[in-house]
Order: sequence, then C-alpha cells, then structure tokens
Amino acid sequence: MKPIDLPPNQPRQFYRGGRAIAAFRSDGDASRAGEFGPEDWVGSTTTLFGKSEGLSVLPDGTLLRDAVAADPIAYLGEAHAAVYGSDPALLVKLLDAGERLPVHVHPDRTFAQQHLNCRFGKTEAWLVIGTSDSDAAVYVGFKADVEEAAVDAWVKSQRSDMLLETLNRIPVRRGDTVLIPAGTPHAIGAGVFIIELQEPTDFSVMLEWETFGLAGFAETQLGLPSSLALSCLDRSGWTSARLASCLSRGALSGAGGSRSVLPAQADSFFRAEQLVSSSSVTLPAQFGVLVVLEGSGQLAGDFGQPLDVRRGSTVLVPHAAGDVELNGAVNVVRCLPPAVNAA
Repeated sequence: MKPIDLPPNQPRQFYRGGRAIAAFRSDGDASRAGEFGPEDWVGSTTTLFGKSEGLSVLPDGTLLRDAVAADPIAYLGEAHAAVYGSDPALLVKLLDAGERLPVHVHPDRTFAQQHLNCRFGKTEAWLVIGTSDSDAAVYVGFKADVEEAAVDAWVKSQRSDMLLETLNRIPVRRGDTVLIPAGTPHAIGAGVFIIELQEPTDFSVMLEWETFGLAGFAETQLGLPSSLALSCLDRSGWTSARLASCLSRGALSGAGGSRSVLPAQADSFFRAEQLVSSSSVTLPAQFGVLVVLEGSGQLAGDFGQPLDVRRGSTVLVPHAAGDVELNGAVNVVRCLPPAVNAA
C-alpha cells in the first residue's frame, strides 16, 4: 500500500480564511481558496457536525472513511485497530484564520460519551506555521475563576467584549505550539495559520455567534439545551504554570533531526513530530499524516514508485506502506494518532 498525496479538502465554514492555505500549497484555484475555505481537512474520516461534508476522497474516488473501514489493519495497523477499530482517532487540519474566530469550547470525552454518543471529545493542538500580523495572538482559558451566572449573562447578551477580556491573550509567532485541552474556552486571532491536530469530531459550543452570522443556540450548542451545552466549559482560572504547560515557544525549529513538538500530556489524544533532514531519514511503519513545511524530496519504500513531495504537500501514510524513507532537504511535520498504550 502506497503513501497517498492528498488534494485540498476545504468544506465551507462560517468564518473567513483560506488564502494562506492556497499560498502554502501553491494552489492557484481562487474558487477553492475563497473567503470561506479557512480549513483544509487532511486525511479526514470526520464530517462537519450534522452534515456530510468534510470527508477526504482518495484518487480513485473512494471515500477514505470507506477504504479504512474495509481494511483497518492495512491502514491503521493491528495494534491501533484493536483499540480503535476503523477510526484513525485523529483529524489533521490546515487552518487559516482570515478573521478572529468566535470564543468557543469543545466537550471532553466524558461529556461526549454521556450526551453525544461518541467516545471522542475534542482536545486539540495548534502548530503555528505562519502569521500575517506581528501582533498575531490566540486566546486561551480564563484569567481567573468565572461564575456560571456571569458566563450565562455574557452568552445570552452576546457580550463579546467581556468574553475576550476575561481570556488570556497570548501573542504567537511561527514555530510556537499550543495544546488546548477539551473544556478550555479559546479563540484563534486573525492572521494565524496553523496545523491543527485534534480528536476526530466537530463538536463545538459557541459562546459568541451574533457577529458571525450564526443563528444562536439552535445552531451553536450541538443540539443540546444551552445550560447543558455550557456545562462542558471549564470556568476555572488558568495560572501562569498551567499556561506554560500547554505553550511551547519555538517548538517548530529549523534544527536538524527529529523531535516531538507537543507535551507528553497530548499523547493520549495525538502526537506530532518534526523531521528536518538534509539527506535521508527513515519513518518506521505507522499510520500518519505528513505536512511538508519546507523543501522538496521523495518518499520511498517497498511500495514501488517513489512519491515526490514539496512544500505544501499533505500525505497520508498507511501502516501497510511499511518503513518509509524520506529523502531530500525537507522540513516535515508528522502527525500521528494517540499512542495505543496511552488510550
């Protein structure tokens, strides 16, 4: 089974963005890079919440979800399939925030199991690969404990100013990584371009929607009563130590070799490695998604004709591809599912 070079997969979203994705991929298709294509779902077996869009399509026209279901061991490996079946347990995105995203929160696994009939919540991580503004920032966690009544009042009256004011504003630049545990209120600021790793769901509870053209509770609360939906929110204040445990400055660097770029607490959700090579590096057999940040080269192995890759390539590597040799002067992020022993 060969590695698969995946084309863009940008389901329409409610917020603006997409030009950084087109530039990264050197994609001249203006219609695909349009204002409301800010997310490229790479190797996706996940759909938008309540919709059918979002699934990746293989070169032969088969949905990746169907191909994995037909042969989960070949795609995912025996150990992974024994725990997760035919679910990759991972969704990778390129995300270009053409405007600030609304403040929102994702439920954790316990909430998802109890109320959404799903084993996965939505812990996520952001790998910043570009910014268009020297003042680019993200917003993570409350600065101090917040009362439930205060949150309810801000949400019902759509007080975006209060929601932003109570969150920690964190300036970011290329190379930084941020882990966002489920339950954390957060927003991505305008001009931030990231690789996002997340659990394979589209569960989001919006705390603001009015200025984004969304319909309110019915469209933004996962079909749940507002009080129940908002109960997934962590209202505790984030200490400086807690912020530091989730923020890594310059984790994505130009230094040669291989390194993990996320804290160990992410391992039960997903993993990310950076590979910087001037010649050749071997990737042990494992399902994963490669995102080429810089350079060009080839993926070679026992699967036959080598696959050319370059900056902007996104490649699905099935477990059955075996050990893969990455040749050339390249800077690559390898996105991996949860460590099986951490599941």
